[in-house]
Amino acid sequence: MLEEFDDAADSSDAPRRRRRRGMSRGRRVLVSLLAVVLLVCIGAGGYGWFVSSKVDRGLTHENLLGDSQDETTTSEGTKLVDDAGDNYLVIGSDARPGETDSRADVIQLVHVDEDHDNVWIIHFPRDLFVPIPGHGEDKINAAYAYGQSPLLVQTIQDLVGVKIDHVAKTDFEGFKQLTDALGGVTVDNTQPGPDYPAGPVQLDGDQALDYVRERKQLAEGDISRGQRQQAWLKAIMRETLDPSVLLNPGRLNGVIEAGTEHTVVDEGLTGNVIRREAIQLRSVRGGDIHFLTAPFSGYGTTAEGASIDILDERGMAALSDALRTDDLQSYADSTSG
Repeated sequence: MLEEFDDAADSSDAPRRRRRRGMSRGRRVLVSLLAVVLLVCIGAGGYGWFVSSKVDRGLTHENLLGDSQDETTTSEGTKLVDDAGDNYLVIGSDARPGETDSRADVIQLVHVDEDHDNVWIIHFPRDLFVPIPGHGEDKINAAYAYGQSPLLVQTIQDLVGVKIDHVAKTDFEGFKQLTDALGGVTVDNTQPGPDYPAGPVQLDGDQALDYVRERKQLAEGDISRGQRQQAWLKAIMRETLDPSVLLNPGRLNGVIEAGTEHTVVDEGLTGNVIRREAIQLRSVRGGDIHFLTAPFSGYGTTAEGASIDILDERGMAALSDALRTDDLQSYADSTSG
């Protein structure tokens, strides 16, 4: 399933995007649902060094990649591709304040294509039933419970056959604080429920937290929740791109603080790296950002009675081929009908 974040200014930016094809190669970083916002701010210019120092002071660094950077093959021996665009894993845990054990409620794989003209955000439903190295088959979010970020990285690398370059994780308190730092957001809600009807919905921080966590009363449960999370992301991006935020140091400072306070990134993702790479992404517009859901073939239950999303193995093989060859547009075209 493909969904694009439309921007009225996209058509006028086409010549600029064509010129951007000649840019020198280098890594572009789009690290998390929260860090997406930071990167847009950093790329806007003017506040670059200010933002870099703020990010360094606010972010926490951990070994989120584990030994995956040294791996050259999947668990089954297939070569991992690491030179066809850049890939970043975004994790949102369901931990409440004071909790240490949690599963991953948000799993998004962000792919920046090699030409750096398009960004693809792929939602992996938390109930997707997949092989987890060393643990047999289970819901994909169980990988995080078994082995935290490093095992989730390995699990997804096995599924898609490409290396994960960077990881960022946050918790749901980060959703709340970032929404409030922007003074609330308006989402285009395509997944209505009892509390949030279809169409434009205004959310403050507490409501946003409720909005992105709800699934039991939605039409497709976990799938619908993932689409709500993407709707929230689009709303955050629209609000942050507003000049009232970008050109206001006080408001921008508040957004940065909210975005980094609950965000942990891998050890290689410093503020300078984020600033440098974000500048190279600054011309990406809304129409260049696309949303996909990892392929599944239906719903089922495990032998223990747990509800699962059944992996579409043929579809996952196609998604893997698209990532390996850096051609997600063809994959999206083939699945949109």
